[in-house]
Amino acid sequence: MNAVSAYEAPTAERFQLLVDSITDYAIYMLDPAGIVSSWNAGAQRFKGYQEAEILGSHFSKFYTPEDRAAGLPQRALSIAAAHGKFENEGWRLRKDGTRFWAHVVIDPIYNEQRELVGYAKITRDLTDKRAAEEALKHSEQRFRLLVQGVTDYAIYMLDPQGHVSNWNAGAQRIKGYQRDEIVGQHFSRFYTPEDRAGGLPERALQTAAREGKFENEGWRLRKDGTRFWASVVVDPIYDDRGDLIGFAKITRDITERREAQEALAQAQAALFQSQKMEAVGQLTGGIAHDFNNLLTIIVNNLDLLTRSATDPRDKRLIDSAQRAADRGAKLTQQLLAFSRRQPLQPELNNPNSLIAAFEPVLHRACGEAIDLRLSLGSGLKSVNVDGSQFETSLLNLVVNARDAMGNGGTITITTGNLTLTPEEGATRQVEPGDYICVTVRDTGEGMSSDTVSRAFEPFFTTKEIGKGTGLGLSQVYGFVNQSGGHIGIDSVPGEGTTITMLLPAQDGEEETETPSGDEHQIRQTAGKVLIVEDEPEVLDIATEIFDSLGYDVLTAADATAALEILKSSAPIDVLFSDVVMPRGMNGLELAKEARQLRPDIRILLASGYPVSTLPMHGMPDGSSFISKPYRWTELAEKLRLLRTKP
Repeated sequence: MNAVSAYEAPTAERFQLLVDSITDYAIYMLDPAGIVSSWNAGAQRFKGYQEAEILGSHFSKFYTPEDRAAGLPQRALSIAAAHGKFENEGWRLRKDGTRFWAHVVIDPIYNEQRELVGYAKITRDLTDKRAAEEALKHSEQRFRLLVQGVTDYAIYMLDPQGHVSNWNAGAQRIKGYQRDEIVGQHFSRFYTPEDRAGGLPERALQTAAREGKFENEGWRLRKDGTRFWASVVVDPIYDDRGDLIGFAKITRDITERREAQEALAQAQAALFQSQKMEAVGQLTGGIAHDFNNLLTIIVNNLDLLTRSATDPRDKRLIDSAQRAADRGAKLTQQLLAFSRRQPLQPELNNPNSLIAAFEPVLHRACGEAIDLRLSLGSGLKSVNVDGSQFETSLLNLVVNARDAMGNGGTITITTGNLTLTPEEGATRQVEPGDYICVTVRDTGEGMSSDTVSRAFEPFFTTKEIGKGTGLGLSQVYGFVNQSGGHIGIDSVPGEGTTITMLLPAQDGEEETETPSGDEHQIRQTAGKVLIVEDEPEVLDIATEIFDSLGYDVLTAADATAALEILKSSAPIDVLFSDVVMPRGMNGLELAKEARQLRPDIRILLASGYPVSTLPMHGMPDGSSFISKPYRWTELAEKLRLLRTKP
């Protein structure tokens, strides 16, 4: 007999062939008592039983012991019979005892007389799917725990319109809102009023949706209304179909970092300014030194000419030249003041006393259009400063304030005590402690920030050509810094300027200045002098001065030549030497050698630099110093004092 094909077989046979060919589902029959009566390939594949091994067995053997103990197999059949279907998921057992996660459907089977003849049972192995779902669930739980555990970042979701849909612990800590206070609210409430008015929240979401990310920094608001500087990132979130379902927003409070960066920038700017001013100071100090040498030649030649001039016209010309030389000397002093190399004569003074005594001069400097007011604090401490340089600085400040008020105004000078903390001292680059504060405030046109940054530079001025040298404020800057203090400018265009001098306060009463008498009488001296000077023209004028004072003069261009003369047997009463020499030993080293060779020699050293900036440690006892430019009258007085020293 020929084999019958599946398509030619009866319908029941074709159905059996279909069921037997399914391998992804276990499809089998149970009798009314739950005994397995059929078995397909799928049941064999993932339950492990051959048909002969399982037919006639109760289906409860596929259940776990705990489910059998709980009566789940019988309950499944009862539910199927009562409700027409039983469906659930749970652990089932394979032949080898291993478990798999199964999806089970049991349907009752009735005959034509509606009598229950058994059950159809379909089981599917969902172990892999469940493992994936469990992994996803655990991953989501871990992610939620991670997000909720982050406290340094505010991490939360927004819906497409910008409403907050969840809230983590970092958001609560940084922004101050509890979850139930903020979920459902629009995120724009975190923005400042000016940012909301400018449409920044809406622009942030639009940018994120259009470009895939929005990132910026700016001020944000906490619940209590305080502001913090935030780093913000907004990312769009899309579903599987590519539809926008919301935004992820991450915010970090970087206020401290911003403050640190600003403090660093300010420190770097202050360092740059300090280095610049120091470099300019070095330059101006060198210029002043060379200029002093030139002035020494000019003023002493004029002095010598004055002594022999008889014609009135010649005397007038010499007087005019001397006045110009005096102005040049004053200019040099201003340069030295800026470079902090001016020779100061500090004494204990009370600033209130100095200002009160100097008030008439300040009023005359202001003129009639300016209202000068003094507000001198009571109980003001004393300062150890050069009184005349303090007055000069105050006058320079008042004159600058006057010039800033072309149509008149008010200048107010205020004094008071001030104690700087270590932080305040570090900001001003001075030691913490007690200071007296002197401020000069005007109601003038004020200065721009660029002008303020350059105001203390020598020769910098905003005045018209010919109306200012640009050295007034640089003199004040140098005086205050050389006195161990600090000077600062606070100015806004259109709102005037305030300049503040801080000078270290001192304990004790101010010294009373001894009025100077008439010019000392010049006494001519006799003896032999050795002049050591590397500048030929300065050497010439020094020779002329000593010659006019009755000295026999020996000269040397450097220390080496001077030592050769000192080692000779010729008598020498005075050594007059420049301190700074371009080669070999300097004047101080020469003075020490000279005292060793000739213990009784009188020593007078000179320099265009002030003595405070020179290497003068170990200066021989009984020696003296004179600053260039010196006049022959000053030189004669120094020599007289040297002769009277024991």
